[in-house]
Amino acid sequence: MSARAEALGLSSARLERIDHFVQRKYIDTGRIPCGLVLVWRRGETAHFSAFGMADVERKKPLKEDAIFRIYSMTKPVTSVAFMMLVEQGLVALDEPVHRHIPEWKDLGVFNGGFMETFRTKRPERPMLIVDLLRHTSGLTYGFQQSTNVDAAYRKFKIGEIEKHGTLDEMIQTLAKLPLEFSPGTAWNYSVSTDVLGYLVVKISGQKFEDYLRAKIFKPLGMSDTDFHVHAGKEERFAACYAATPKGGMALQDDPAKSPYLEPPSLVSGGGGLVSTAGDYLKFCRMLIGGGTFEGAQILSPKTIELMTQNHLPGGKDLPAL
Repeated sequence: MSARAEALGLSSARLERIDHFVQRKYIDTGRIPCGLVLVWRRGETAHFSAFGMADVERKKPLKEDAIFRIYSMTKPVTSVAFMMLVEQGLVALDEPVHRHIPEWKDLGVFNGGFMETFRTKRPERPMLIVDLLRHTSGLTYGFQQSTNVDAAYRKFKIGEIEKHGTLDEMIQTLAKLPLEFSPGTAWNYSVSTDVLGYLVVKISGQKFEDYLRAKIFKPLGMSDTDFHVHAGKEERFAACYAATPKGGMALQDDPAKSPYLEPPSLVSGGGGLVSTAGDYLKFCRMLIGGGTFEGAQILSPKTIELMTQNHLPGGKDLPAL
């Protein structure tokens, strides 16, 4: 691989420094269990390394084909799936969301109160489809832990890692809760992309997981990407660890007992996929290839160009919102 890196105009020694740094700074100190580094340049793999333990308790070393929970890296996949519907003319970015979710037509904006006594005011304008794509919808995540609305999300387990309930139930629950702010006036990381997944179902008439398999995973050859680990691939599934307050790590999800070994009841477009570095590279290559990968066209170059522009209100950067 070192000769290949040099041929692609990269220093193999400098690339290896990445591995050494992660090993010394994070793995040797017990902050994370493993690392996987994949660098692609000029149509070829320049550097691919796996080190550390995929499963510390069972002393299983990490391999290059390890399957990980990719959590929020599911969001770009869902956004691409939705933009395919936009290209087909089945939905427009400036449509109000309540056109597809009638129960949300009268969503109010938080104006005080607590769980059972929320006071609301009318939004300055309705939530638009583009608000979901750019996280200016007024929705939130419970783990933000900063407002009374966040607390309501935690109570109802909206957007949590564990797949509680179904997408339909999540949408119905959100219809009863206020927005954090009037859509389009601020940016807030949220369950917006889960809502996009719900809209893919409503607009396409297909199950979300079936739509992704047929329209993205199969055309791109992403055979290890799905909302659960398929039978026969369990040995490649890495354990998941969470950081502890003292700087170490604790097992969060045992791969031998993980809920990801079975299809989830709530198919989360915001964080539900498992995948490999090799699979996700194919998705990334499609994006940098203008929507096409090895003959499979997923989106048009114009749509990719649109998706990579700054759509925040006033063209501002995140710190300004």
